[in-house]
Amino acid sequence: MARIVVTLTINPDSPDVDLKKLEEEASKKVAEYGGDVGKVEIEPMAFGLKALKIIFIMDESKGIPDELEKKISELTGVASVRITDVRRTIG
Repeated sequence: MARIVVTLTINPDSPDVDLKKLEEEASKKVAEYGGDVGKVEIEPMAFGLKALKIIFIMDESKGIPDELEKKISELTGVASVRITDVRRTIG
């Protein structure tokens, strides 16, 4: 099976959420799911809010990571989580 690159966008519920702590907790969930975090970005939204984008690689045989999305949405300080991109790797 191929590997896929997945981008998760995590929206915090307030500007006061510690994004570094949220990144650590979400990255741990990704690792437990079998993904390897490759890159993390912080993207400004509005009214002082910043979204956390986690880009990771996982085995395609697991399918779309809906279960992972649900687990991350249950973390403290998370308003919403979306899978914003899924791509098959080449090589």
